Amino acid sequence: MRLLIVEDDASLGDALTTGLRQLGHVVDWFRDGQQANAALTSAPYDAVVLDLGLPGTDGMVWLERWRRREQTVPVLILTARDGVEQRIAGLDAGADDYLVKPITIDELAARLRAMVRRSAGRAQSVWQHGALEYDPATKLVRWKGETVELTALEMTLLEALLKHPQRVLSKTHLQQVIYDWGGGDPSSNSLEVHVHHLRRKIDPTIVRTVRGVGYALGSGEASA
Repeated sequence: MRLLIVEDDASLGDALTTGLRQLGHVVDWFRDGQQANAALTSAPYDAVVLDLGLPGTDGMVWLERWRRREQTVPVLILTARDGVEQRIAGLDAGADDYLVKPITIDELAARLRAMVRRSAGRAQSVWQHGALEYDPATKLVRWKGETVELTALEMTLLEALLKHPQRVLSKTHLQQVIYDWGGGDPSSNSLEVHVHHLRRKIDPTIVRTVRGVGYALGSGEASA
């Protein structure tokens, strides 16, 4: 999973980041809501771990802002605020889970996995984009009703694009997706190679190049 941690305490933030990375997760850690908000709007995350007692703007305010703009990423509140009314307020504001510090890394990771599973269960079982169909459970890809054989890395790249069909994903982000999967040096031209393979195997229109920025899903309509 790619996780966003918002925690102002240096020792706790470092411990969470180190522990979750050791479990195989990709983790970005920020110490204030402003930086976390910028990251959340520029890259896709599977889940957010949010402290409430942040400097400047309270974590609850950030959560409410994200939900108002229909940011659906699962959010787990991790805080020292242990009152029942505070827990209720956090969940009512849009949190998917609420934990009180201290907590072990193993329990946090288990909670995050469960939270992401619930979120995936609410999502559409088969993703459709024009003539393209993708079943994330079976990893089956179809174009105009015909099965398309993709490598695991090509499928990972396609899934990253399908998760955000209206967003342009930066080259840096997609290179990191490839690198995290184990697809080589993110500074190489491997991204361009895999985009070329997707276009060749599916359709030239399936991935759109946004010059100077990155890539986005194309129209999903077959080329002539």
